[in-house]
Amino acid sequence: MLTFYQADHVQDMYLRELKNYKTPPVKASDADGHVQKFALPKAPPSPEESNIANDLKAYEDQVVEVEGQAAAGEEVVEEDWFEDDESEEEESHGH
Repeated sequence: MLTFYQADHVQDMYLRELKNYKTPPVKASDADGHVQKFALPKAPPSPEESNIANDLKAYEDQVVEVEGQAAAGEEVVEEDWFEDDESEEEESHGH
């Protein structure tokens, strides 16, 4: 019974302290040292319309390179991708 009474006594003290506690008033300047000031980022520079037109023209004028097609004045050389494996197999078997 003694431990129950002590716990009850501690609870009474705790509740009394909670009731008597006064929260400090919050001021607008309380957060000054803890929060960074917000500043809008600088706007990106506006692109020049003439540059866009020149860049687009240069892009459209580029020559498209397609693999397997010859460029103007070049000759396409076909490579034989399939090798003759029969001669290699005969050598490896020792026949």
